[in-house]
Amino acid sequence: MSVTKFTSIAGAALIVVLGGTFLITQVMAPAKRFQACVGGGVVGGAIGGPFALVDHLGQNVSDVEVLDQPALVYFGYTFCPDVCPMDVARNSAAVEILAESGLQVKPVFITIDPERDTIDYLAAFVANNHPNMVGLTGTAEQVAKAARSYKVYYRKQPSDDPDYYLMDHSNFTYLMMPEIGFVNFLRSDISPQKIADLVACVIKAA
Repeated sequence: MSVTKFTSIAGAALIVVLGGTFLITQVMAPAKRFQACVGGGVVGGAIGGPFALVDHLGQNVSDVEVLDQPALVYFGYTFCPDVCPMDVARNSAAVEILAESGLQVKPVFITIDPERDTIDYLAAFVANNHPNMVGLTGTAEQVAKAARSYKVYYRKQPSDDPDYYLMDHSNFTYLMMPEIGFVNFLRSDISPQKIADLVACVIKAA
């Protein structure tokens, strides 16, 4: 093998190694950056992704437009009788605590029940919860795609009445950061103050 050919192969190999190192560094950097905030939690991974939905004002929106600032993303439905209202109210309270410290965080509600959660229903739901909340719906396919990207489980319960039924669903809140993506899951048993503290830590570390 000639020296020139060997040098070219070695150079290409070095580029691959450096490229891989850069990629690993980019993936791992947020995890290290936020480790003190999330306590060795998830950070990154295959959670979240592109979506195309309709907001509570009837506008077609993308994930880039919605998640343009730190956000608390929750999947639920407006007819939910118990956990959804409590989780959404808890998230709204956390957003208010953060606002008092000068930190802007967007509460986002994505329906898993697009059949009933029309734009009008979402608009009323948003108005009853937080002025900065964004409510999102879409076709069944659009909602399913968004839910899959966030690893959200949901299923319509059998009912004799097509208008009155319940939905089984997972109930995590997702802390999302612009240009970073998913940071951590937030369970229903975490208080507004604890969420505010965690989010504030992440924002300051970003």
